Amino acid sequence: MKRLIAAAALCLSVSCARHPMPSNDIVFVSNEAGGVTLVDGATGRIEGQFATGPRPRGMAFSPDRRTFYVAASNANRIEAWDVRAHRLLRTYASGTDPERFAISPDGATAYIANEDHSAISFLDLKTGKITREVKVGPEPEGISVSPDGKLVVATSEVANLAHFIDAASGRMLAEQPVGSRPRFVLFLDGGPTIWVSSEQRGTISVFDAATRQLQRTIDLTETFDIDQPVQAVEMRATGDQSRVFVAMGRANRVAELDAVTGKVLRWWPTGERTWGIGLSPDESRLYAASGLSGSLTIIDLQAGKVMRTVKLGGKPWGAVAAPK
Repeated sequence: MKRLIAAAALCLSVSCARHPMPSNDIVFVSNEAGGVTLVDGATGRIEGQFATGPRPRGMAFSPDRRTFYVAASNANRIEAWDVRAHRLLRTYASGTDPERFAISPDGATAYIANEDHSAISFLDLKTGKITREVKVGPEPEGISVSPDGKLVVATSEVANLAHFIDAASGRMLAEQPVGSRPRFVLFLDGGPTIWVSSEQRGTISVFDAATRQLQRTIDLTETFDIDQPVQAVEMRATGDQSRVFVAMGRANRVAELDAVTGKVLRWWPTGERTWGIGLSPDESRLYAASGLSGSLTIIDLQAGKVMRTVKLGGKPWGAVAAPK
């Protein structure tokens, strides 16, 4: 417990001086009970709602951040919305039960985890056609594409595998075991390093992208001696890749890790079952969506404290933010 107190009370010098004037942004919160809620990141004020297809979950922006994409899982589609005008632009047939997806760096392709189909679908965002389907383990969820667009990594939460896929050909390059129920994939260091989170084990498997070999395992249970299960779900990195924030699921908190050492620097309490997190564009705030408490926690990273909790109701699943 002493380690937890020390981590929570760390000097805030790592972030206090970086963003003296936080900017305004809008947070897009997907809610499994229906729709995407738009929240002002600075005030917590609810500013609108996207009436999406049923059970929206995974979200992403186009590279120019003008288009917002969301997976309407129970409608078997990806929706494209205009970020500024707040209007639906297009819908794409995505294959069945899309959960998470990743947009290629050139904005041309969406790589979609079809949870109930044990497959990754390659969707051409210009033509709207699925060009390729790659079979993976049962219940794929985590998925990401490398910054150079050459490597796709997906996870199977039942098989406990990370799948390394060549983006150009769809060829399976390797499959590696990871901690139980892997949830998220994060490329670091500009692409050479890959983090894969494990929900049930509370660990993060760190891979070398070139060799696809495990380098080390970060174990959050070594830091958190708590009554709740220590879990690791969604992850977000700062722009300089020095810090990684981890949603801790039913541990009801988020943690900040040093990207080099894997050590926990700070942590904050959140609502119940924190699944998805997002960073404000200027990295001054962290947003945590909590499904069981129906809430969004807004954390001031400069002050190192929770700013406010926004009650949304339903089952908030994820959070992403764009400039206002």
